[in-house]
Amino acid sequence: MNELIAIDHVGHRGDGVSLGHGGAVYVPYALGGETIEAEPVAGHPDRRKLRRVAVASPQRIDPFCPHFGMCGGCAIQHWQSDAYQAWKRNLVVETLAQAGIDCAVGPLIDAHGAGRRRITLHARKGTHDVLKVGFSAAASHDVIAIDHCPILDPALDGAIEAAWALAEALTLIGKPLDIQVTAAENGLDVDVRGSGPLPPKLIGALSLLAEKHRLARLTRHGELVLMRTPPTIAIGSARVTLPPGAFLQATALGEQTLAELALSEIKRVKLIADLFCGVGPFALRLATKARVVAYDSDAPAVNALQKAAQATSGLKPIKAEPRDLFRRPLAPPELLDFDAVLFDPPRQGAQAQAAQLAASKVPLIIAVSCNAQTFARDAKLLIDGGYRLEKVTPVDQFKYTPHVELVGVLRK
Repeated sequence: MNELIAIDHVGHRGDGVSLGHGGAVYVPYALGGETIEAEPVAGHPDRRKLRRVAVASPQRIDPFCPHFGMCGGCAIQHWQSDAYQAWKRNLVVETLAQAGIDCAVGPLIDAHGAGRRRITLHARKGTHDVLKVGFSAAASHDVIAIDHCPILDPALDGAIEAAWALAEALTLIGKPLDIQVTAAENGLDVDVRGSGPLPPKLIGALSLLAEKHRLARLTRHGELVLMRTPPTIAIGSARVTLPPGAFLQATALGEQTLAELALSEIKRVKLIADLFCGVGPFALRLATKARVVAYDSDAPAVNALQKAAQATSGLKPIKAEPRDLFRRPLAPPELLDFDAVLFDPPRQGAQAQAAQLAASKVPLIIAVSCNAQTFARDAKLLIDGGYRLEKVTPVDQFKYTPHVELVGVLRK
């Protein structure tokens, strides 16, 4: 049975939150100050499904994507920009406050730029054996079939069509597919997951498909299927040949913005450690100012970074080594020579490495994160070890979602 609900505010996942039901109730796509009509969600007593906005917020705007509300990629396209930006910055402010951290939080930087340069599309057979290729529905494993996504970088033009063509070519395998597409300078870099071994008779058809859809490379679970040209991207003045399935920041402007925030703190630094370095989005830029030692558990990424550094003139020396920093974090004796450390871990943070850094004498630490909760946990370890968190800058490259990047500057 539908009910009228008054929405108090927008919560940390982007849902409207009602506080008048003996506990919080969450309603996706509702805004603070609205009265909405909603229906219960089976098995989730604290969730409701929006059916109608009875009294709209003056901050409500029309979403720009026809798939919004069905596709789970975006949580917020229906909120005025200034209110949205204030909410997103406040996610960081509240998370730090809850962790007992008192620190200046700068204005939110919009780093959406040209849009997302990497996506993962899902291909599934649905009702009546009909193929669907698209993104997961909100709070569901169902696939919303799409032929266009307005938040993508123009460099991904043709990516959705290519994914449809690949899915159709692989339908005989009969397995659900995940198709990761990354925009390289010279084409689309595609990794297919879930297919199992590809029959040899398919390779010819896939080669024709690669020519037609501008695929630089096609891999399956990172194993090479075919390559027209090695996919490359620019990082600063360097050109990096991407390993299969390589991790990149979601937007090119996001990568550049995070790096510029880090570079702005590098003064009178001779040697810096770049931890969780990946293919070198920080290291290849930091090396314009200082010598860099870079570590990551992803050996192909480290190798790509080292090759790019060796082929680029004008950089100070970069030494890149594979190392699992979760199992073997750099210990204080290994950190003695560094004037600064930058770390940019995955979403789970860098608890083990932060504990070692807290016991070190490194004068400057730049902490980059895509998760405010794990950032706060790691920063608290550093603060308890004698570091001062001078400032935090939130960066919005995952626009229209509750995800926020941040850069923190700590000194001892």
